[in-house]
Amino acid sequence: MRTQPGQTDPAVIRNFCIIAHIDHGKSTLADRMLQITGVVEERAMRAQYLDRMDIERERGITIKSQAVRLPWDGHVLNMIDTPGHVDFTYEVSRSLQACEGAVLLVDAAQGIEAQTLANLYLAMNADLHIIPVLNKIDLPAAQPEKFAEELAGLIGCDPSDVLKVSGKTGEGVRELLDHVVATVPAPVGVADAAARALIFDSVYDTYRGVVTYVRVIDGHLSKRERILMMSTAATHETLEIGVISPEPKPADLGLGVGEVGYLITGVKDVRQSRVGDTVTSSVKPAKEMLAGYEHPKPMVFSGLYPIDGDEYPELREALDKLQLNDAALVYEPETSAALGFGFRVGFLGLLHMEIVRERLEREFGLSLISTAPNVVYRVVMEDEKELTVTNPSEFPTGGKIAQVFEPVTKSTILAPSEFIGAIMEICQGRRGQLLGMDYLSEDRVEIRYTLPLGEIIFDFFDQLKSRTRGYASLDYEPAGEQESELVKVDILLQGEAVDAFSAIVHKDKAYGYGVDMAKKLRELIPRQQFEVPIQAAIGARVIARENIRAIRKDVLAKCYGGDISRKRKLLEKQKEGKKRMKMVGRVEVPQEAFVAALSTDSSGDKTKK
Repeated sequence: MRTQPGQTDPAVIRNFCIIAHIDHGKSTLADRMLQITGVVEERAMRAQYLDRMDIERERGITIKSQAVRLPWDGHVLNMIDTPGHVDFTYEVSRSLQACEGAVLLVDAAQGIEAQTLANLYLAMNADLHIIPVLNKIDLPAAQPEKFAEELAGLIGCDPSDVLKVSGKTGEGVRELLDHVVATVPAPVGVADAAARALIFDSVYDTYRGVVTYVRVIDGHLSKRERILMMSTAATHETLEIGVISPEPKPADLGLGVGEVGYLITGVKDVRQSRVGDTVTSSVKPAKEMLAGYEHPKPMVFSGLYPIDGDEYPELREALDKLQLNDAALVYEPETSAALGFGFRVGFLGLLHMEIVRERLEREFGLSLISTAPNVVYRVVMEDEKELTVTNPSEFPTGGKIAQVFEPVTKSTILAPSEFIGAIMEICQGRRGQLLGMDYLSEDRVEIRYTLPLGEIIFDFFDQLKSRTRGYASLDYEPAGEQESELVKVDILLQGEAVDAFSAIVHKDKAYGYGVDMAKKLRELIPRQQFEVPIQAAIGARVIARENIRAIRKDVLAKCYGGDISRKRKLLEKQKEGKKRMKMVGRVEVPQEAFVAALSTDSSGDKTKK
């Protein structure tokens, strides 16, 4: 294979990523690799070096994949640190497409967990060479021999093939890098062919515009070259092309076969650099696009509204910019009678929703209200008309509903075997159906359930963690839909429905939701001059009611003694006035009540897994 003079020979390139369950030490191991290979000076080193966002550093989780080029023993290693949380599986799947190998990392004190399995299957489907590694062997609670056997049984190798490292102390990291060089295959591509590079990520830079991360499959990309984005047919000029090591370094010779790097075209429009697109030369374009990615489907929908209505244009701009950094984000404008103008936003899960909202508030200075999260329902009417419902306000009220379908998930729960009873009890209570159960070892079990997505998105994970003393781990993936008995619960204030408080729930849980919401609103809404009834209703049938008592002026204060009939007359007069006031008065729900009622309902759950 011929390469251009000065170009990196593909034979010395190794592309690999680190995959693991959340909190198994991926970022710490990446830190040690940066130190040992010398790409980061000791004085510049800090923990979680590749986690660039404040939220990532505070929470100790990785949200964005980060690619970095490391020199090692005459070879060039392109390493990608990936997220571990189930909501960011899409980030992981994109990173796998840019690699030939994957380091499967398992905590030597906790063992294999749900997301370990999910990421392993992703890597196997992408046909990557897998290197099993046990991390945190320096911990007193570490059981490397036990978990090496578990891991070997899972992958189908010998327990002695499982590498043992400590990302914290650096023990075994050099051997791991040598192992990557020895076992991960070199990238294969045609150097003389038309250039083809896969966009696996992109970020928005305020000063430089869109920074596109690519993996070159065939040919060569160079600076000051006209390039073509094959799916959008847009052409641009590469102003800068280079590698990340770990800060961006321009490469004057460009990027060749197998290399991972970035390119900047000065484009400011976020839609012109789509993740999964193929970059080629506009002078000598490639004939076929690369396979790209299957676009992720949003699992959870929630309304995002600015507290100050004037911030609506800023929210639109912020979502536009965030969508480039987060290819899985989808949104469309919507209006609410109670909350004004906002957006219906689709997320991959609850943590994804929480992170997006926090980034909008921090990075763009917005104050937001988010409505309770919802999933997508399919409603079939008796006249065979079909509706897709992402918002309770879209749920049909007139006409007869024949069937309602809700999304279901195939959920995998890993936990110590002593908690089997507690886990089954929670899952049965959430309308779960047992698919199967396997023992990974004497005391660890894998339980598989079909669970409705609507039951998972509230506090399911909270309940699971508390009932298993924090030992259980959960992973879920979409598994089609099922017919269910779902109803829309409306919350009425003085007979008028408030759309922001409506919810679609299973009929067995409708009464509980109605009672809880009515009680909550009775405490949050200030008293008016007249009595206000709060009702929860399914269609025309009221299922729960609370009253907010009227503020009453003491009309008897001026009566000192005297006949009782005079007092009665004054009270009757006041009663008539209250009745008239109730007929014309409208209940003003303060913004704080919306924030309190909705935030405790939706993002009040602890969603970190």
